[in-house]
Parts: sequence; C-alpha cells; structure tokens
Amino acid sequence: MEKLVQKFYEKYASVQTEIVRDFVNEIDWSNRVIGIKGSRGVGKTTLVLQYIKQNFAPDSSVLYISLDNLYFSDNKLYDLADVFHKKGGKLLVIDEVHKYANWTTELKNIYDDLSGLKIIFSGSSLLHLRQTKADLSRRAVMYEMPGLSFREYLHFQTNIKFPIFSLEEILNNHIQLSVRIIKKIKPLAYFGDYLNYGYYPFFKESLTSFHQKLSEILLTVLEVDIYNSQNKLYKFSKRSV
Repeated sequence: MEKLVQKFYEKYASVQTEIVRDFVNEIDWSNRVIGIKGSRGVGKTTLVLQYIKQNFAPDSSVLYISLDNLYFSDNKLYDLADVFHKKGGKLLVIDEVHKYANWTTELKNIYDDLSGLKIIFSGSSLLHLRQTKADLSRRAVMYEMPGLSFREYLHFQTNIKFPIFSLEEILNNHIQLSVRIIKKIKPLAYFGDYLNYGYYPFFKESLTSFHQKLSEILLTVLEVDIYNSQNKLYKFSKRSV
C-alpha cells in the first residue's frame, strides 16, 4: 500500500491546475459515491487529480489509486479500502475500475460497510459501465465526461477563456457576441485544427503522435472493450437459460 501512496503523491505533485475543464463544476462533489465515465483520453484522470489538488492536502485523508496497478493482482480493493478507512481515510479515488473483475460488488460492500468513506471512481469502458450501472444505481451518481468543446479547445490553445452562452443569448445577441469574440481572437483560424485533433486533450502532449494514439484508442475499444462486454453478456445469457 505504501507504493500506491507514493504513486499518488507523485501524481498530486505533477498535475497542473492552471487550466481546469468546466466539467468539474457540473459534478456535485458532495455525493458519497460518484462515478465518472467517458471515452479513453478525454481527461478523466487529470480532472479527478485536479479536484483533489484544489480541495485536499496530500495527507492520509485522501488516496488516488488505479486498478490497473499490479498491486491488485494479489490484493483486493475492499481490503485496501478497509485499511485506508481505519487509518482515517475520508476520500478514495479509484481509476480504471473496469480493469478489476469484481469492482461493482466490492464497491457496494465498501459503501455498505465503511460509513463515512467517500468514493469517486472512473472508467473508460462505456459498455461495461452501462451494463453494471444497475448494480450501483441506489448508491452512485453517474456522470459522463465528453471531450473538449471548441470553446475549451480555444482556452487550451490561447489561454483565453470565453464564457458559456445559452442558446437564447446566442439567438438574441449573436452580433454583439460575435463582435466581442473577434476582438480577442479569430475563431475560424483554429476551427480546422479543432476538427482534426481538438476533441482529445492529449493533443497537447504531441501533435506528431496524436493520430497514432487515437488509432490505439479505437483498436482498444474494438478489440478489448466491446469483446469483453459481449463475452460478459454471452456468459450471463447462458446462465439465464
């Protein structure tokens, strides 16, 4: 467990909080169990780490873990949560839940047995998460995180943050709003690049390898996520016959 804590502190120290996506404000963080789903690469891990860094000191009250860590090959999630809770833990953030076989059952047990412990979990296998939603329906509040909007992409690229306008504001004041925007930026100069690579925040890491990473995401979805979900449904239907 000490290595997991060390990994968390490393991520805590390295995550930036200068640009935080507006999606962070759409989540009611007061809920005891929060689930964040979304396609691979949209920034779920970064978002939860930013939330932790903005609201918690790096101490024993909070822990971030990823269930694709080798630690969970020989150790159970429930056991870790139990020890963490007994040592004064208040918030356990769990990433990549779909990589762990019995995560829904153990999350239910954690919720029922460890009162006062808050859970935030995230995962990228949308099909898997949708199939298991019913198991946590009374316990978890689910949110789906999209990729970058054009407005957010402009913020990433220019560091200019435009407000969110309602459809009614746009319909009634589109000329005035357009004048205000083009005084600061020429949006069409960026729109082609947004369509090409702007939906996924990892374009900031390297434009050269962006499309290769995107292809790998698509292959993972097709070869792993969909296959595992169909296999799970097949096994369930056989048991039901």
